[in-house]
Formats: sequence, structure tokens, C-alpha cells
Amino acid sequence: MDKSDRPVLVGVFLAMAALIGLAAAVPDAANLPAWGAMREAGTTATTVSSTSGLSATAHTDTGSGTTVTDPQSQPPASEPTSEPTQQPTQEPAEPPQPTQTLPGGATKIFGDGRFLVAYYGTAETGALGVLGETRPDEMQRRVHRAAKPFARKNQPVQVVYELIVSIADRYAGPGGNYSHDIPRAEVQKYIDAAHRHDALLLLDIQPGRSDFLTAAKRWAWALKDPYVGLALDPEWRMGKHGVPGTRIGSVGAGEVNRVSAWLRDLVARHSLPQKLFVLHQFRTDMINDIGAIEPRRGLVMVQHVDGFGTPGQKLDTFHAVARPSQFFMGFKLFYDEDVHRMSAADVRRIRPKVRFVSFQ
Repeated sequence: MDKSDRPVLVGVFLAMAALIGLAAAVPDAANLPAWGAMREAGTTATTVSSTSGLSATAHTDTGSGTTVTDPQSQPPASEPTSEPTQQPTQEPAEPPQPTQTLPGGATKIFGDGRFLVAYYGTAETGALGVLGETRPDEMQRRVHRAAKPFARKNQPVQVVYELIVSIADRYAGPGGNYSHDIPRAEVQKYIDAAHRHDALLLLDIQPGRSDFLTAAKRWAWALKDPYVGLALDPEWRMGKHGVPGTRIGSVGAGEVNRVSAWLRDLVARHSLPQKLFVLHQFRTDMINDIGAIEPRRGLVMVQHVDGFGTPGQKLDTFHAVARPSQFFMGFKLFYDEDVHRMSAADVRRIRPKVRFVSFQ
């Protein structure tokens, strides 16, 4: 070898060593999480939904579309994290500091490890759930008793009133939307009760042939309250031609994102603390392209798994639809329809972990 070539070869070797070191330091892109890359796994589970007085028939899940990136295509981890692993990617690094607070002076829904327990229904009637069987103050005493068994050391319970404010109907009604709103005065009663008893209030929307954003905006006045959150129930979103109670409704990720963006902006505009944003589901095809649902600063997003039946049926449904990498997990218990209703200890043992349970 010519001596004049040696410095050139040394330079080549040094460059190659630097490239190898750089490759070792950069993770494989295939291992990086991508919020929109997860697709829904096709699974089968049979339960019965009863989130409105209109539904009383069994529903079989027929969702499809499995990819290897879907975490639900694998068995749940024995000890998953207690909150979503995906972090918002398109929201401000630091949300505005709230000037108002949640019950007890808190600013975060799950900030102290608390467990949420709700009574579900509508005002002035028990037909749609236990919430409306009694007046708000008596209901508070009942839900408080139901919540106590869920408390654990350093994990207090937070009472929630889930109030259906837009109710799906079998008839078109004056607006032709197959849905009607309860009186504003009834909603105010529950807002007042929530403040008296340090409870959260969750406004549940069953839009019929309307869309969720149009319906939600009618309740903007109530959502400006720091204790009040929003729940969407796709079972009762019927599109242009459906009639509630004749089939199961659905919603796409785009519509959910429009609602959550509007609610995020409302939270920021009024300097509110974190706000609950809940999606009800018991079939995979109730929320289309669920992996494309975006996180929002200021919103605590919960996937609430409904459906009644035996414990085995309920758990089958839960594992078929649960997406703990995107959402905090919720679970529903039915006083009348469940067979051998699960106890607080049973619910606490569910994996992925449940952080919100509601009674109907």
C-alpha cells in the first residue's frame, strides 16, 4: 500500500465508526408510537346495551379490520399502566392555568389517583337509569353509598352524576331529529346539587339524526361550569335515515375530533380545569377509525364500555373494545339487567384498569 493512501483510509474508517455509533443511538422507527397508526382489532362479543329506554335487544359485535399494530389484538398486560400511554402531539406544551377548580379545589380529574363512580339516567324518571329515581339530594346519598366500596388507600372516590340531557326518541319530534332536550331548569338542579355535594356532572348526548357537535353546542352554557363534562353515546347517533331503537348507531373519529376540539377551546377560553370527555361503546363498529381520535389538552378522555349480561359476557365485551393506550377506561354496572352483578372488588381486578364505573 502506498504511504500516501494511509491518511485517506484512516479517514474512511473513522467515518464508518461514527455512522455505526449514530445508528445504535437512534431507535428503530417501527418501535416508535404513532397515535394514528393503531387500527381496530376484529373481535366478537355479545352483550346487551341499555343506555336508553329504547333498547332492549341483544347485539352481536361484527367489527373488523385487524392489523399487527393494534394493541387489542394481543392479550392485555397483567399489570398495564393506569392511564393512557399516548401523549398529545398537536396541543400546546403548557395549557393555560385554570382560574376555576374541580370539587375539593382540584384541577385534574385523576390527579390524586381518585376513582370515579357515577349514577346514570335522566331527570324526573327512573325509566332510563337510577339517577332519576329520586330527587338529586336523595340520589346523592344513594350514589355515595354505592361509591364507598370502590375506595382504596390513597385512592379516594369521586361521585359523578351522568345526566342524559338529549334523549333519543322513536318519533321525529318538532325538529325531525328523533331526539329531544330535557328542560334547562332540570339541568340546573343537577349543577346546583353537584356544587352542594362536591360531585362532578356529566352531560350525556343521544343525538338521534342530529350530529354530536350541534347537540353539544346547545349545552355550552352548562359546560362553562367547571364541574360539568360531556359524554357522547354513539349507540343513539342514527345518521340521516335511522330510527333510534331499530339499530345500533355509530360515529366517526372526525366528528368526535370536532366535538373535542370545540370543548377544548371552551375550556381554554374560560380558564377551566380539566374536563371529562367520555365516549360510550360496546361494539367495535360504534366508533369508526377509533385510532384516529385525537388527544386534547384540558380534556380527560374516557372510553366507557357498556353492555349488560353475565360477568363473562361483560368482560368479553370490555376486552373486545378497550383501548387503554388512548383512553382512561370506564365500565358500567346494571342494577336490574346484569346477571350476578360484579362487585367493587371484581371491577377493581379488571385489566386494563378501570378508573370510572357507572351504575344504571
